[in-house]
Parts: sequence; C-alpha cells; structure tokens
Amino acid sequence: MISIVSPVYRAEKILPILVSEINLVMERIGEDYEIILVDDRSPDNSWEVMKVLSSQNPKIKSIRLSRNFGQHSAIFAGLTKTKGDWVVVMDCDMQDQPKEIAKLYKKALEGYDIVLGQRENRKDKFLKKLSSKLFYKVFNYLSGGQFNNEIGNFGIYKKKVIDSILNINDYIKFFPLFINWVGFKSTSIPIEHSSREEGKSSYSISRLLKLAFNVIISFSDKPLRLFINFGLGISILSFILGIYYLYLAVTHRITQPGFSSLILSIWFLSGIIISCIGIVGVYLGKTFDQTKNRPTFIIDEEL
Repeated sequence: MISIVSPVYRAEKILPILVSEINLVMERIGEDYEIILVDDRSPDNSWEVMKVLSSQNPKIKSIRLSRNFGQHSAIFAGLTKTKGDWVVVMDCDMQDQPKEIAKLYKKALEGYDIVLGQRENRKDKFLKKLSSKLFYKVFNYLSGGQFNNEIGNFGIYKKKVIDSILNINDYIKFFPLFINWVGFKSTSIPIEHSSREEGKSSYSISRLLKLAFNVIISFSDKPLRLFINFGLGISILSFILGIYYLYLAVTHRITQPGFSSLILSIWFLSGIIISCIGIVGVYLGKTFDQTKNRPTFIIDEEL
C-alpha cells in the first residue's frame, strides 16, 4: 500500500482536483493506496470539502487539527495515521504534480528508501524563490547542513523512514531536516513543478526567517559557538589595542585622552554581552519548551 499525505490550508477549490488526479495516477500504478488530508485549521471551507470527499471515497481519510499548528506539524499528524509500506508527502496546492508520484515510486523500487523530487524550472514568483533561497542560505550556514532549495517535502519514503522520524521527540518540527538526519539510502530525481493553482504561499520572507531561526536554535549550537568565537576575537583585538596604547603612553605620544572612544567601546561591548545573554536565553527557552513535552499537534476530528 502507498499512503499519500497532504497538509491542507486555504485549498477549498483545489482539493477536488488534487484528489481526482491522485486517484488517476494510483489507478495507473496499480497499487492499493490511501489519501490522508490534514486540515491545519484552514480559515476557508477546506474542511467542509474534505468531509464531502471522504464520504464519496473510502480511500480518503480526513483529519482536522484543533488549531493552526503549522505545515510541518500537520504533516506529522498525517504521518501518524499512515498504513502504507510507502508514504508520499506532497503539498495540496498542485505545485507538486500528482503524476510525478509514479516516477518517484518507480525510482524507489530500484532499492532506495527515500526518493526526493527536485523541482525543475520552478514556477514560483520571484519573491517566493528569493525568500526560499535566502532561507536555505541562512539555514545551511547556521545548521551546517547542505539543503537544496529546489527540493521540498515532495518525495516517497519507506515505512521504516517514517517510523524513524516519528520517534524523534523534538518540539520544533521540520520535515526535510528530520529526513536528512535519519539517513537511509536516498536519491533525488527531477520532477515537473507547476504554478500555484489557487491562493498564495503562507510563507513570507519574515515567516521563513522565523522558521529558520526556530529550527536552527532547536537543532544546532552554531549561534552559540559563533558568539564565543566573536567574543574571543574581541578579546584578542582588545589585548592588541591595549599593548599599542600602552606603547603610545610610554613614548608620550598620547596628547589627549580618548573619552569618546572609551564610551563607544563600553556601549559596543555592552551590546555584545546583551546579545550573548539573549541567545543563551533563547536556547534556555527552547529547552524549557522541550521539557514541557507538549504535543506538537492535537487532532480535533477524523473521518
């Protein structure tokens, strides 16, 4: 069996098309399948549409979260309900083309545990592509990863891969990072990427940067190490300048005390100290969130 999981948000008009195309593709593949749609508490009528679709097709399982938990938490909610030997994760906006599932599955049968779709001729708007590229630049630098901004969530994953990432108890959920971390035999193949059929992306530049920050703080200690290195650099520079000014004082080359430079130095170092305390505080806050062990999603209804 193949399970297809798709998080749903503002997709009331596109859902019938998505489901119809998935049905056509899966009938051609010839494998048993299930479609799991997860409503991330969309403000439109997506849930009403999902209820109708589930009543018409027993292969469709509809899940509604109690509030908006975010795309990645919605994905994980769907993953907990999968029964298939293979799991496909895809967006609901039809930019991930259902017809590409056949290509991903065929490649997976060559012996891969993970097959990711690499988007060719990405059909997003300029600002969307720019924000995505910026997100992964920042993310790769601070996390030490090598993530390709042309690869998203769309891919096919063996059941053991899904079981492995569901066992990761991190409070901050980021599906591509977990897939990268668990390992297994993986590859990527070029897939067709389409323009958005309806609405606009919920990920603005600011929201992408916030996501990157939260994931990096949750998964990497590099920001702390950067501040340590920066602090050491400031200390070395201060020591060198101290030797230099001592030399000037001994040789009577200082004619006027530098009051303004002293104040600026104090302000500068105070700012660095406050920033360091802030970073440590953020890490402590994330650790506190983790220890509370709150669920990352709550299911309200299932059909």
